[in-house]
Amino acid sequence: MNAFIRRSLAVAGTALVPALLSTNSGKSTIPGDYGRWFSRDVASDAPRHVMADSLASPAAPGSAEPFLSVGANGKVYMSWLEPAPPGYSLRFAVLEGRIWSAPRTIVTREDFFVNWADFPSIKVLDGNRLAAHWLQRNGKATYAYGVRIALSDNGGQTWRDAVTPHRDTTQSEHGFVTLWDERGTLGAAWLDGRNTAPGEHDAAHSTSGGMMLMSTTVLPNGKLGAEVQLDARTCDCCQNAAAVTSNGPIIAYRDRSPNEIRDIYVTRRVAGRWIAGAPVHNDHWKIAACPVNGPAIAAAGSRVALAWFAAPGDSARVQLAFSNNAGAKFDAPIRVDGGQPAGRVDVALLPDGGALVTWVERVGGDTAAVRARRISRAGVAGVTTTIATSSTARASGFPRAVIAGSDVVFAWTLPGKPSSVRVARAPLTDFK
Repeated sequence: MNAFIRRSLAVAGTALVPALLSTNSGKSTIPGDYGRWFSRDVASDAPRHVMADSLASPAAPGSAEPFLSVGANGKVYMSWLEPAPPGYSLRFAVLEGRIWSAPRTIVTREDFFVNWADFPSIKVLDGNRLAAHWLQRNGKATYAYGVRIALSDNGGQTWRDAVTPHRDTTQSEHGFVTLWDERGTLGAAWLDGRNTAPGEHDAAHSTSGGMMLMSTTVLPNGKLGAEVQLDARTCDCCQNAAAVTSNGPIIAYRDRSPNEIRDIYVTRRVAGRWIAGAPVHNDHWKIAACPVNGPAIAAAGSRVALAWFAAPGDSARVQLAFSNNAGAKFDAPIRVDGGQPAGRVDVALLPDGGALVTWVERVGGDTAAVRARRISRAGVAGVTTTIATSSTARASGFPRAVIAGSDVVFAWTLPGKPSSVRVARAPLTDFK
């Protein structure tokens, strides 16, 4: 078995716990939900500590899979899945300063498809409008499920009936959705398994058929635009990511070549037409399985930051690349990690044109850490910050981070019985 695949199976997920804080006496403590914690790694053997606010979470015990979105007013919206026996509720709340609004329910169902790597999202649109997506089973097979998208015209007080962006009726895998707002129209892209055997996830890994990258639009009244195939053969279960540049939307995804090269590609809509995907960088990562490790992208004007994980030659790395021409071409990648990354990236573009990258790093045995690092506009890597320690529990999912004004807000799942959603906030100036 490929050495990277063996390691990936061993670190399929991360159970996050607050980073240990060293006191003046040399003892370590784990603060509670309302404590302040943060550790910064100046060097692997000489960490120093920076304080950050641990915020009370609005999610009930048993919740998981948080997702963050920021509105033009700087308010942070967080969605999550919460048990509602015999099913689940997709809920959200809004952070203003240190206070979360009362949670609201988007939808409650018994037939949610719940998966650590393929999770719901919320997107803030213009004019007090919101969009949310979730996954819903459409057959008895394990991976027979489809995408649902709902819109709200009043800040989430009520929601329109959900629409299904894919027009096929196959009982196959549809997921890994990314949403974007474009002048009032919602864009959506997803991985689509209609060409695979019904409901069979493994069929997407075969040499025939395979997953596609598809896209459509949703108008404010819920009407769907045309379905567009963006790539005929993609990696099977890596998240997609989208951003809007001054030239239009750009989508980052993991491609899959005939000889199993699975590098990160981008496709852009230029002059109303989606152009063929192109590699961000030729990592030449050959792997005969999906690494479950998608890219993250952020944009402002023509400036784009794209973070991703790759492990060519069993050499794992987290990388960041900038573009100054709306993603038409990317600069050489900058290595971000500390030498043993597990991936799970997120990225936020900073006001000065730099970027803040988050990822999961192995630190020994079954232990890992969720880390963040600032990369300057000139490509200079700053000091690495450990946000939380982690273990190898798959249920930890994918940590998220967003910039809200002068702060960074983080959210992650803490596995357990029951699991919980944790949230923290730190001044952006703490990331040097």
